[in-house]
Amino acid sequence: MLTLGCARNEVDSEELAGRLSGGGWELVDLDQAAPDVIVVNTCGFVESAKKDSVDMLLAAADTGAKVVAVGCMAERYGAELAESLPEASAVLGFDHYPDLAERLGEVVAGATIASHVPVDRRTLLPISPVERRDTDVTVPGHAWGPTVARKRLDDGPVASLKIASGCDRRCSFCAIPSFRGSFVSRHPDEIVAEGVWLAGQGAREVVLVSENSTSYGKDLGREHAGQGALEAVITRLAAIPGIDRVRVSYLQPAETRPNLVRAIATTPGVADYFDMSFQHASEPVLRRMRRFGNTESFLGLVEQIRAHSPGAGIRSNVIVGFPGETEDDVDELARFLTGAKLDAVGVFGYSDEDGTEAEGLDGKLDADTIGARVARISQLAEELTAQRAEDRIGSEVVVLVERAESEDEDCVGRAAHQAPEVDGECVVLDGEKYEVGDLVRARVVDTEGVDLVVEAIEVLPRVEPGSQ
Repeated sequence: MLTLGCARNEVDSEELAGRLSGGGWELVDLDQAAPDVIVVNTCGFVESAKKDSVDMLLAAADTGAKVVAVGCMAERYGAELAESLPEASAVLGFDHYPDLAERLGEVVAGATIASHVPVDRRTLLPISPVERRDTDVTVPGHAWGPTVARKRLDDGPVASLKIASGCDRRCSFCAIPSFRGSFVSRHPDEIVAEGVWLAGQGAREVVLVSENSTSYGKDLGREHAGQGALEAVITRLAAIPGIDRVRVSYLQPAETRPNLVRAIATTPGVADYFDMSFQHASEPVLRRMRRFGNTESFLGLVEQIRAHSPGAGIRSNVIVGFPGETEDDVDELARFLTGAKLDAVGVFGYSDEDGTEAEGLDGKLDADTIGARVARISQLAEELTAQRAEDRIGSEVVVLVERAESEDEDCVGRAAHQAPEVDGECVVLDGEKYEVGDLVRARVVDTEGVDLVVEAIEVLPRVEPGSQ
């Protein structure tokens, strides 16, 4: 099984691996055995991700194995993808997931499976959020339980944990709700049970993922809905023996309330880390994006976070070159970034996405203009995030070791303000003393861009899963 895209896709792949194992399939390492079939969990978010998915499908076909495409690109394009990519033996959507073991058997036997026909998955669920739980629509990553055993695809100390899927927002640049569907929360007891299982599998940090974590609980009914649902879940997860750090991702600024800020910033065992989806700071651009907020409200949220925890990590992605964006709008974005001093910023140039409102907007900018604005904001972000890292010199951090020292690599881990893969990392001096999974209290002595160089003070004791 090969996975592209985000952490949500990684969770889906582990669910599929569990389904396949339960259906009699054996998962093999491509470097060590010749598989009968390769399942490629594709990403369909932006053009570059789609290209990576196609390249992966073609590379998988070159091995001589049967190739099956699943995931977001398969769900989004279905039969269209199958027609343009005959190298794939089947293109299957989310509704095939419960019976994937049987479908792979048919593929290996040479049968032809009708390709998935895409629909807007928002139409499959009731408009009222509280009525969505009584449907039988397949929601990837939500099937963990007595009948579906998730199978971890690596043995690292960090694991993603899905708390919800889909999105009810209507951002004009985003196609995700059309193929991921409307927002659906998982029941808190199910999330906590999976957290206990992950602790038993060696995870010391769980990263909570969804399309919009701040909406968590709105569809669960009176007992769990409304303000406090997410706060209650992270508090319960942080109390699980063996889980040392709970990290929340994908927060919408317009939905981030003071109680949630306080809970993330101050609850023991929860990383004081805020993955805020600002996207821009100019009010006119945000309105064309169908989003809320402006520079002042966003700076107020940043101030609120740092009032609770001055060292809290705050990261965001921003889109530049959106249709109608002016130089004044870019200046406003630069003003926000300068004032916010975020720990990490992803800068993306706008590109049209099939079927989105923004695809039909006027005021499109040429590629050279977008490229110049990306370069300007990227340089500013790089300078600001490097300065934010330098401000941490002399402070203490707790580092979860993820790569042990070897002849070719330093001992590397992440502090609470650093999420996997996107926010930099910590290089631990004298790293030969430490093993993957160690939790090390350390002092920051230097920086390399957004990366920290740290000197260990002590290894913190490990609480074994299942202990009290």
